[in-house]
Amino acid sequence: MAVPFHPPVKRSVEIAGHKTSISLEPVFWDMLRARASAEGIPINALVARIDAARIEADTPPGLAGAIRVWLVSA
Repeated sequence: MAVPFHPPVKRSVEIAGHKTSISLEPVFWDMLRARASAEGIPINALVARIDAARIEADTPPGLAGAIRVWLVSA
């Protein structure tokens, strides 16, 4: 079995008409893609939803961290 460790990969996403780059390890990109597909929505829409929830936190984490936590706890 291959070791799952890999450096983060930077990709552009669009949130509310604003483009931003997010760096995530490939396993998280795969998980994000799978969740978006399962919900029948684009990755950008799922990231926007996670971002909206993140902003409401008392101490908002960075977007990449919020995505990682959301993926492993949802």
